[in-house]
Amino acid sequence: MKIDFNKSNGLVPAIIQDIDTKKVLMLAYMNEEAYKKTIETRCVTFFSRSKNRLWTKGETSNNFLNLVDIKLDCDNDTLLVMVKPEGPACHTGSGTCWNEGNNATFGFLSELEQIISDRKENPSDKSYTSSLFDKGINKIAQKVGEEAVELVIEAKDNNKDLFVNEAADLIFHFLVLLKAKDIKLEEIVEVLVERHKK
Repeated sequence: MKIDFNKSNGLVPAIIQDIDTKKVLMLAYMNEEAYKKTIETRCVTFFSRSKNRLWTKGETSNNFLNLVDIKLDCDNDTLLVMVKPEGPACHTGSGTCWNEGNNATFGFLSELEQIISDRKENPSDKSYTSSLFDKGINKIAQKVGEEAVELVIEAKDNNKDLFVNEAADLIFHFLVLLKAKDIKLEEIVEVLVERHKK
Protein backbone atom coordinates (compact mmCIF):
# COMPACT_ATOMS: atom_id res chain seq x y z
CA MET A 1 0.00 0.00 0.00
CA LYS A 2 1.19 3.50 -0.80
CA ILE A 3 0.04 5.35 2.29
CA ASP A 4 0.44 9.13 2.11
CA PHE A 5 1.99 9.89 5.50
CA ASN A 6 3.17 13.31 4.30
CA LYS A 7 -0.26 14.92 3.97
CA SER A 8 -0.81 15.41 7.72
CA ASN A 9 2.64 15.73 9.25
CA GLY A 10 3.43 12.03 9.12
CA LEU A 11 0.15 10.79 10.62
CA VAL A 12 -2.89 9.12 9.08
CA PRO A 13 -6.23 8.42 10.77
CA ALA A 14 -6.85 4.75 11.53
CA ILE A 15 -10.51 3.77 11.85
CA ILE A 16 -10.76 0.58 13.91
CA GLN A 17 -13.60 -1.82 13.07
CA ASP A 18 -14.52 -5.17 14.65
CA ILE A 19 -14.35 -7.76 11.86
CA ASP A 20 -17.27 -9.74 13.33
CA THR A 21 -19.75 -7.15 14.62
CA LYS A 22 -18.78 -4.50 12.00
CA LYS A 23 -18.93 -1.86 14.75
CA VAL A 24 -16.52 1.05 14.53
CA LEU A 25 -14.61 0.80 17.81
CA MET A 26 -12.33 3.82 17.86
CA LEU A 27 -10.27 6.30 15.87
CA ALA A 28 -6.56 6.82 16.41
CA TYR A 29 -3.51 7.76 14.35
CA MET A 30 -0.62 5.85 12.84
CA ASN A 31 2.70 7.04 11.56
CA GLU A 32 4.80 4.86 9.28
CA GLU A 33 6.59 3.22 12.21
CA ALA A 34 3.29 2.34 13.94
CA TYR A 35 1.95 0.92 10.70
CA LYS A 36 5.03 -1.26 10.21
CA LYS A 37 4.91 -2.50 13.80
CA THR A 38 1.21 -3.33 13.40
CA ILE A 39 1.95 -5.40 10.29
CA GLU A 40 4.94 -7.10 11.91
CA THR A 41 3.35 -7.98 15.28
CA ARG A 42 -0.31 -8.31 14.13
CA CYS A 43 -1.15 -6.22 17.23
CA VAL A 44 -2.53 -2.78 16.37
CA THR A 45 -0.10 -0.03 17.29
CA PHE A 46 -0.70 3.71 17.05
CA PHE A 47 1.25 6.90 17.40
CA SER A 48 -0.01 8.59 20.55
CA ARG A 49 -0.15 12.34 20.06
CA SER A 50 -0.49 12.96 23.80
CA LYS A 51 2.41 10.65 24.79
CA ASN A 52 4.41 11.50 21.67
CA ARG A 53 5.42 7.86 21.16
CA LEU A 54 4.27 4.54 19.73
CA TRP A 55 1.44 2.97 21.69
CA THR A 56 0.23 -0.59 21.27
CA LYS A 57 -3.44 -0.78 22.24
CA GLY A 58 -3.61 -3.13 25.23
CA GLU A 59 -0.04 -2.62 26.42
CA THR A 60 -1.32 -1.76 29.91
CA SER A 61 -4.94 -3.03 29.85
CA ASN A 62 -4.37 -6.28 27.91
CA ASN A 63 -7.30 -5.21 25.70
CA PHE A 64 -5.35 -5.85 22.51
CA LEU A 65 -6.63 -5.31 19.00
CA ASN A 66 -5.57 -8.30 16.90
CA LEU A 67 -5.07 -7.32 13.29
CA VAL A 68 -7.15 -9.07 10.63
CA ASP A 69 -6.83 -6.73 7.65
CA ILE A 70 -6.08 -3.13 6.66
CA LYS A 71 -7.64 -1.21 3.79
CA LEU A 72 -6.51 2.13 2.39
CA ASP A 73 -9.05 4.74 1.26
CA CYS A 74 -9.22 6.30 -2.20
CA ASP A 75 -7.07 9.30 -1.19
CA ASN A 76 -4.35 7.07 0.32
CA ASP A 77 -4.51 8.94 3.62
CA THR A 78 -6.95 7.03 5.86
CA LEU A 79 -6.79 3.44 7.06
CA LEU A 80 -9.64 1.07 7.86
CA VAL A 81 -8.19 -1.44 10.31
CA MET A 82 -10.25 -4.58 10.86
CA VAL A 83 -9.57 -6.34 14.14
CA LYS A 84 -10.57 -9.02 16.60
CA PRO A 85 -10.59 -7.16 19.93
CA GLU A 86 -9.63 -8.70 23.25
CA GLY A 87 -11.92 -6.86 25.64
CA PRO A 88 -13.41 -3.36 25.34
CA ALA A 89 -11.84 -0.91 22.93
CA CYS A 90 -12.32 2.23 25.01
CA HIS A 91 -10.22 3.12 28.07
CA THR A 92 -13.52 3.79 29.90
CA GLY A 93 -14.44 0.10 29.62
CA SER A 94 -17.04 0.68 26.92
CA GLY A 95 -17.13 -1.54 23.85
CA THR A 96 -16.51 1.48 21.62
CA CYS A 97 -15.22 5.00 22.11
CA TRP A 98 -18.79 6.23 21.47
CA ASN A 99 -20.04 4.57 24.66
CA GLU A 100 -21.74 1.71 22.80
CA GLY A 101 -21.62 -2.00 23.35
CA ASN A 102 -19.73 -3.97 20.74
CA ASN A 103 -22.57 -6.31 19.90
CA ALA A 104 -23.57 -7.72 16.56
CA THR A 105 -26.61 -6.02 15.06
CA PHE A 106 -28.72 -7.13 12.16
CA GLY A 107 -30.40 -3.92 11.12
CA PHE A 108 -34.16 -3.85 11.56
CA LEU A 109 -34.19 -7.52 12.64
CA SER A 110 -32.33 -6.52 15.81
CA GLU A 111 -34.84 -3.71 16.40
CA LEU A 112 -37.71 -6.16 15.87
CA GLU A 113 -36.06 -8.61 18.26
CA GLN A 114 -36.07 -5.86 20.92
CA ILE A 115 -39.74 -5.05 20.26
CA ILE A 116 -40.67 -8.74 20.59
CA SER A 117 -38.68 -8.93 23.83
CA ASP A 118 -40.54 -5.89 25.17
CA ARG A 119 -43.91 -7.47 24.27
CA LYS A 120 -42.95 -10.53 26.31
CA GLU A 121 -41.63 -8.62 29.31
CA ASN A 122 -44.33 -5.90 29.24
CA PRO A 123 -47.42 -7.64 27.88
CA SER A 124 -50.32 -5.69 26.45
CA ASP A 125 -53.88 -6.87 25.81
CA LYS A 126 -53.77 -5.11 22.44
CA SER A 127 -50.55 -6.81 21.25
CA TYR A 128 -50.70 -9.82 18.93
CA THR A 129 -47.16 -10.70 20.00
CA SER A 130 -48.08 -10.64 23.69
CA SER A 131 -51.06 -12.90 22.94
CA LEU A 132 -48.70 -15.45 21.37
CA PHE A 133 -46.57 -15.52 24.51
CA ASP A 134 -49.74 -15.90 26.61
CA LYS A 135 -50.72 -19.00 24.59
CA GLY A 136 -47.37 -20.65 25.26
CA ILE A 137 -44.60 -22.39 23.39
CA ASN A 138 -46.81 -24.95 21.65
CA LYS A 139 -48.91 -22.26 19.97
CA ILE A 140 -45.82 -20.28 18.98
CA ALA A 141 -44.16 -23.36 17.48
CA GLN A 142 -47.41 -24.22 15.67
CA LYS A 143 -47.52 -20.71 14.14
CA VAL A 144 -43.94 -21.11 12.87
CA GLY A 145 -44.96 -24.41 11.26
CA GLU A 146 -48.07 -22.88 9.68
CA GLU A 147 -46.10 -19.93 8.29
CA ALA A 148 -43.42 -22.26 6.90
CA VAL A 149 -46.06 -24.31 5.07
CA GLU A 150 -47.70 -21.14 3.69
CA LEU A 151 -44.31 -19.95 2.44
CA VAL A 152 -43.68 -23.27 0.69
CA ILE A 153 -47.11 -23.04 -0.99
CA GLU A 154 -46.40 -19.48 -2.21
CA ALA A 155 -42.96 -20.57 -3.45
CA LYS A 156 -44.66 -22.78 -6.03
CA ASP A 157 -46.57 -19.83 -7.50
CA ASN A 158 -45.33 -16.69 -9.22
CA ASN A 159 -46.84 -14.04 -6.97
CA LYS A 160 -43.82 -12.25 -5.53
CA ASP A 161 -45.86 -10.04 -3.16
CA LEU A 162 -47.56 -13.02 -1.52
CA PHE A 163 -44.26 -14.88 -1.24
CA VAL A 164 -42.49 -11.90 0.37
CA ASN A 165 -45.34 -11.40 2.84
CA GLU A 166 -45.30 -15.06 3.85
CA ALA A 167 -41.51 -14.91 4.23
CA ALA A 168 -41.92 -11.88 6.53
CA ASP A 169 -44.58 -13.75 8.57
CA LEU A 170 -42.23 -16.72 8.96
CA ILE A 171 -39.29 -14.57 10.07
CA PHE A 172 -41.47 -12.69 12.56
CA HIS A 173 -42.86 -15.85 14.14
CA PHE A 174 -39.40 -17.42 14.13
CA LEU A 175 -38.11 -14.44 16.16
CA VAL A 176 -41.02 -14.86 18.58
CA LEU A 177 -40.10 -18.54 18.96
CA LEU A 178 -36.46 -17.62 19.63
CA LYS A 179 -37.56 -15.22 22.37
CA ALA A 180 -39.86 -17.85 23.86
CA LYS A 181 -36.82 -20.14 24.09
CA ASP A 182 -34.61 -17.27 25.38
CA ILE A 183 -32.29 -17.57 22.39
CA LYS A 184 -30.87 -14.52 20.64
CA LEU A 185 -30.66 -14.15 16.88
CA GLU A 186 -26.93 -13.62 17.36
CA GLU A 187 -26.61 -17.23 18.61
CA ILE A 188 -28.15 -18.55 15.39
CA VAL A 189 -25.82 -16.39 13.31
CA GLU A 190 -22.82 -17.71 15.26
CA VAL A 191 -23.77 -21.28 14.30
CA LEU A 192 -24.08 -20.27 10.64
CA VAL A 193 -20.69 -18.56 10.76
CA GLU A 194 -19.07 -21.65 12.29
CA ARG A 195 -20.63 -23.87 9.63
CA HIS A 196 -19.36 -21.53 6.94
CA LYS A 197 -15.79 -21.93 8.25
CA LYS A 198 -15.90 -25.73 7.86
